[in-house]
Amino acid sequence: MNAPMKSPPSRRGGHALDRLSVVVPVYNESAVLPAFHARLQQVLDGLPLSSEVVYVDDGSCDGSAAVLRRLRVGDPRVAVITLSRNFGKEAALTAGLDHASGDAVVVIDADLQDPPELIVAMVEAWREGHDVVTMRRAARAGETLLKRASAGAFYRLLNRVSDVPIPLDTGDFRLLSRRAVDALRQLPERNRYMKGLFAWIGFPQKELQFARDVRAAGRSRWSYARLLGLALDGITSFTWAPLRFAIYAGLLTAAAALSFGAWIIVKTLMFGDPVAGYPSMMTVILFLGGAQLLAIGIQGEYLGRLFAESKQRPLYLVQSVQPARDRRSLAEEKLA
Repeated sequence: MNAPMKSPPSRRGGHALDRLSVVVPVYNESAVLPAFHARLQQVLDGLPLSSEVVYVDDGSCDGSAAVLRRLRVGDPRVAVITLSRNFGKEAALTAGLDHASGDAVVVIDADLQDPPELIVAMVEAWREGHDVVTMRRAARAGETLLKRASAGAFYRLLNRVSDVPIPLDTGDFRLLSRRAVDALRQLPERNRYMKGLFAWIGFPQKELQFARDVRAAGRSRWSYARLLGLALDGITSFTWAPLRFAIYAGLLTAAAALSFGAWIIVKTLMFGDPVAGYPSMMTVILFLGGAQLLAIGIQGEYLGRLFAESKQRPLYLVQSVQPARDRRSLAEEKLA
C-alpha cells in the first residue's frame, strides 16, 4: 500500500476541532461534481474550522479528472488522489481514509443523494464525544420498490447473521473521529466491506436519520449483479452462517434420505409395492446434486477470499497525489 500522509494526534469531542477532512470517492461523476462541490463549499465555509476535501479518482474515464483539476485550482482545500485504475469503491474509500489528515473525517458520495448540508449536524455529534456518526436512510427517493425492498431485506439478513451488529439502512455516508480512522487503517483484509468494518471497530457511535435525495445527474453504476456481489462480500466477510447453513442442510438432507429409504423398505415388505421408478429417482438425484453444488459454491466463496488474502497484493495503487494547497504552497506556486 502506498505511504499515506502523516496523521495528526487524536483529539476528542469537547475541544476545538482543528481540521475536518471530507473524503469523496469519484468514478465517472463529471456531470455532478461542480454542483456537489459548490454545495460542499458553502457548508465548509460556514464551519468554524479548517478543512480539506480529498477526492479519490477511481480510474474515471468520462472527464472527471479534468473537473477535479479545475476544482483544485479554484479551491485550495481540494486534494486529488488519482488511482492507477478502477479498483472499486471500497478500495477508493480506503485510499481516501489513508490520505485524510483531519481530526475528523466525513465520507460522502458525489452524486448528491447524501446532502452535504448534514455535515454540520455530524460535526456537532462528533463534538459531543461520538467517534462514529452514522447516517441512517429514513427515506430513499428515486429508487424502485424492488430496490428498496431488496436493500431492506439484505441489511436485516446481514444484521441477523453477522457476528457484529451492523446498523440497518445505512450507506457509507458517516463521520469518523481520528482514532476511528486510525483503527480502520489497522485492518489489512483485501476483501473489504466498509459498512461492516465501520461497525466492527466499535467506539461510541450515534445515529442520525435523513431522507436520501435522488441523483442530481448521471445514473447509478450499481447494477443488480454488482449489488449481489457486494451483498456476498458483506455476508462472507462478517459471518460463517453460510457454511453452517451448508452443514445443517446436509444433515437435514441425509435425515430425509434415510427416512425415505426406510419408508420404501417398510412399504415393500408390508404391502408388496414395487420401488418407485425413474421419475422419483431422477428427482432425488437432481435435488441432492443441487444441494451439493450449493455447498461447494459456498465453500468456494470463502476459499476464494482466502486465496486473495494470501497473495497480499496492495488494496490500490496511486498514480498521482495532488495535495491541498495551504497558504505556504500557494505562495510557492505564485513565486514559480
